[in-house]
Amino acid sequence: MSEDSPPGREARFVALFEATYGDLVRFAQRRVVGAQAEDVVAEAFLVAWRRTDDVPAELTDARAWLFGIARNVILNVHRGVRRRTALAVRLAETTAVPLDDTDLVGRQIDLARAWDRLSAVHQEALALAVLDGLTAPQAAAVLGISPVAFRLRLSRARRTLRAFLDHSPAQVPERHLS
Repeated sequence: MSEDSPPGREARFVALFEATYGDLVRFAQRRVVGAQAEDVVAEAFLVAWRRTDDVPAELTDARAWLFGIARNVILNVHRGVRRRTALAVRLAETTAVPLDDTDLVGRQIDLARAWDRLSAVHQEALALAVLDGLTAPQAAAVLGISPVAFRLRLSRARRTLRAFLDHSPAQVPERHLS
């Protein structure tokens, strides 16, 4: 059986996984908090599976290659956190009102609380459309999804935000990722 055949590729991947999983988890745990380490490792192995042909043949080289993949995943995680924080700051700046108008201040507080309850996916969709002023095709290109998928995501985000702003806990959906 050839090493390039599907069973050969799978065997190489399994051997790589078994030889490096523990080291990769420890590598990620030193760089991210809590359960994020497992997510980082899962993403790194997903990349390794997709790029099995690019994995160096020597185990020590393959291990270093995987650490590089994991490092890039970690950098993406950190960028995502910074992006969400920046979006929250931009939202606060966008909704800033004079302090003498208590009704507007109350609405700003409600909006900030509702925003915090939105999933990161919903926050991103709303931010791209509202704060960044992108059209559905443009925002879809940023996210790497179809315009139809973006419009659906945006619709769900708007619906969820409205529910959070409605103030009736029975109608407010739980925080979710879709």
